[in-house]
Amino acid sequence: MSANNLEPGGDEVWDESTVWMGGQGDRDDSDDGQATIVLPMQLVRLDSAGFSHIGHQRDHNEDNFNIHTQISAASGLGWQSFSAKGLYILCDGMGGHSGGEVASALVVAELKRYLDEHWQMQMPDEATIRAAIDHANQVVYAANESDDRLGSGRMGTTLVVLLLQGTSAALAHVGDSRIYTYSRREGLQQRTVDHEVGQLELMRGVEPEIAYGRPESYQLTQALGPKGNDYINPDVQFLEIQEDTLFLLCSDGLSDYNLVEEHGEEKLAPLLSSQASLEQGVNDLVHLANELNGHDNITAIAVRAKVRPDVRALQ
Repeated sequence: MSANNLEPGGDEVWDESTVWMGGQGDRDDSDDGQATIVLPMQLVRLDSAGFSHIGHQRDHNEDNFNIHTQISAASGLGWQSFSAKGLYILCDGMGGHSGGEVASALVVAELKRYLDEHWQMQMPDEATIRAAIDHANQVVYAANESDDRLGSGRMGTTLVVLLLQGTSAALAHVGDSRIYTYSRREGLQQRTVDHEVGQLELMRGVEPEIAYGRPESYQLTQALGPKGNDYINPDVQFLEIQEDTLFLLCSDGLSDYNLVEEHGEEKLAPLLSSQASLEQGVNDLVHLANELNGHDNITAIAVRAKVRPDVRALQ
């Protein structure tokens, strides 16, 4: 959905190991006694795309997502500037009588509204992100209460959210929707841990075949909406982007049966290139999930962050 950049021609591969000789900056003594400088990275391009499909076995789509990227780029004689921040939200709803699609839409809208109001100059801290999620949860919870929804009829939703500002990223989630990253140095990494019964058993030391051998293994241990904020504990983490990185947010319609783990290298590695279409890449992933899974709604967001050494550190 966006392709804004100050990126040089081609697809140079940069990472935090790039060093420069002489000048000012953070120094590291090399083996030959010469001083080297390790430069910090700067974001030079940010692209994103998302796609959702109902799947082959559902009669309506309970997934919702939102992509919001803000780009500021300018250049003049001998200078360039680029800044960007992005908010990427994906929800997989659940609940009777169309409740799932209502819950997922509410959380997407309320989370975006809250962060629009509270995300000013700096990346929101963990407390602000948690407050945003609590707010969204309370809106859905209040709707359940006012509609007298009970049991499985109470609507709810999972959540994964990615915030990007410069080379800083914040990731948060509730439920079993996931965030993956792919980069040349680190390869494919699952950044979130599913909030489900089987995973909880694994963390307690139960063997995988036992933990996931029960009918309730894939039941969620938390979701937004069915219960009040006292029962919600989002996982929030922060990371610095040190090399070109692709973020993948997805519902379990895509990640089920280890689809990403088995096909991620093949499908995600080419998308690191600026020449690759993220829209086509996301569509291909969703269609692959339809071929191999197809039992659920399928939604994916891909975000490509391109970085290079920040030579301003030498000035």
